[in-house]
Amino acid sequence: MSNVVEVVVADRNLATMSRSIKAAGLDMVLSKKGPFTIFAPTDLAFGKLQPGRIPALLQSENKEKLIELLNHHVVEGLTSFNDLKDNQKLVTANGRELAVKVNAGKVTINGATVQGRDNRGTNGVVHSLDTVIEMK
Repeated sequence: MSNVVEVVVADRNLATMSRSIKAAGLDMVLSKKGPFTIFAPTDLAFGKLQPGRIPALLQSENKEKLIELLNHHVVEGLTSFNDLKDNQKLVTANGRELAVKVNAGKVTINGATVQGRDNRGTNGVVHSLDTVIEMK
């Protein structure tokens, strides 16, 4: 079985997330024991961002900004789809809070809809999102 980084790399809809994890150097961290829960924006989600934003973030001089953005999508611990409850709060790798909303079977994390769910790895789980989570 693959770790969570390998799960992201193997999903063709998460190519931008895969490139971003590697550019940020988080592949080494997220390959460790964990467990980790990754809420991974799809390529379509990244496509909703301002044009040119991702290429800019992938440049080495913006590595810290990229790490901060990616850490909004990583939660320590294993959180399966069925564990997500309405009004639940999750704490990200950079200490920010994510708000879970459940309505008629649809689950959102800070407004981003969970699409793919429970893609398990040896050290955690990956859920795909339709929107990039940004925090001010």
